[in-house]
Amino acid sequence: MSKNLSKRNQDYSKWYNELVVKADLAENSAVRGCMVIKPYGFAIWEKIQSQLDLMFKETGHQNAYFPLFVPKSLFEAEEKNAEGFAKECAIVTHYRLKNDNTNKNKLIVDPDSKLEEELIVRPTSEAIIWNTYKKWIQSYRDLPIKINQWANVVRWEMRTRLFLRTSEFLWQEGHTAHESKDEAIDEARLINNLYANFIENYMAIPIIQGLKSESERFAGAVETFCVEALMQDGKALQAGTSHFLGQNFAKAFDVRFANKKGNLEHVWATSWGVSTRLMGALIMTHGDDNGLVLPPNLAPIQVVIVPIYKSRSELELINKVVNKISEGLKVKEISLKYDDRENFKPGYKFNEYELKGIPIRIVIGPKDIENNTVEISRRDTLIKSTVSNDDKLFSKIEEILNDMQLALFKKAKSFRDNLITEVDDYGSFKKILKTKGGFISAHWDGSLKTEEKIKNETKATIRCIPIDKISDKGKCIISGKPSSQRVLFAISY
Repeated sequence: MSKNLSKRNQDYSKWYNELVVKADLAENSAVRGCMVIKPYGFAIWEKIQSQLDLMFKETGHQNAYFPLFVPKSLFEAEEKNAEGFAKECAIVTHYRLKNDNTNKNKLIVDPDSKLEEELIVRPTSEAIIWNTYKKWIQSYRDLPIKINQWANVVRWEMRTRLFLRTSEFLWQEGHTAHESKDEAIDEARLINNLYANFIENYMAIPIIQGLKSESERFAGAVETFCVEALMQDGKALQAGTSHFLGQNFAKAFDVRFANKKGNLEHVWATSWGVSTRLMGALIMTHGDDNGLVLPPNLAPIQVVIVPIYKSRSELELINKVVNKISEGLKVKEISLKYDDRENFKPGYKFNEYELKGIPIRIVIGPKDIENNTVEISRRDTLIKSTVSNDDKLFSKIEEILNDMQLALFKKAKSFRDNLITEVDDYGSFKKILKTKGGFISAHWDGSLKTEEKIKNETKATIRCIPIDKISDKGKCIISGKPSSQRVLFAISY
């Protein structure tokens, strides 16, 4: 398999697009802006999904499913939410096709099948869920409700890129209802911390937790917590968000509960989500000019064994050794693929598994059988080593996987930290943005006018107001007005 990938430092966007396709992760579909996630790409998504699902359930959340279609009247109920997503909505107006009388081979919309009320294909599910919660909630005894759903959503994007921005994508969306404001805020923070934990410890991607500025908040939210990552091209990527919705949706759908004193109050709410965009983050954070580099904690295949042989008898000897290794790895719960395909040469297989980012490749040939050794190659460093094939082999493999997981995180964190630059004037801001990129830490006066000026002139946006803020008073780089802390700007995906 010839990789023939573009070089990252020459054309990062082209490198990314080629890698997604050549590594068999996804491809464009017949529907503009939509993708087909191929089995290998979906296997990685399943690893992401299963771990997050476990973490949600461990924090008291349950899975449910709500309809894909939202009546337009419900969608309009919360004005800010409706306004925020209006330009991205796909709308169902009819429910039937019929044969075209002038051309029997074509179908046309049957005008007699017009819906009484148009349906929105969900861009997010707050409207349909809060209309449902109205039936579920009467008393404080019904609270809290902590629901998550794994679903697809549609946002009719004009400019799309596989995984990063598609018209239809997969995600999870949590929707919770609470008795008090503090409880809802605690929930939003809990989930943001959960996302941070997952992204750093499983995806090996360093993130910064923060709050969104008012203009960058989720439509309908009182506060949006976020986790922001930095890609290898110096652009930021919003990896996940958790929203404190206040009572906005409860009031829009009149969801009230009788408190312990018997008085009616509106419910407090949150919503939160991550999507297949995380796949893009994984690729762009760790990928190199040879292809994917998968963190062992998320690799569907952690170890691949490639046999080198000339005769059937040599292969049979190797098979016996591989069977023993397979049993040992199962005990360690390490996933293994044995590639004994006869119609592909070893060199082709080496290239294939480098491209797909398999953490460890083991090669076994006749000399290894004779010497009771195996050759191990790490995907992150491409360093090969000869290791004894004894009981210590399994601990050695486990050790390499653990070391690789930590090494990928440390490498990405070092890269990210080197691309966080403090500036104190607008001239330096623009220069750093053009020459270095990354996160720019600067003082901002808190006004929308200043934020829009910077965005219009540089395309940089406020990625987050860091949560672990340190008192650092200064002056806004645009207006010169007082600022209580620095915020992080960047050009983003």
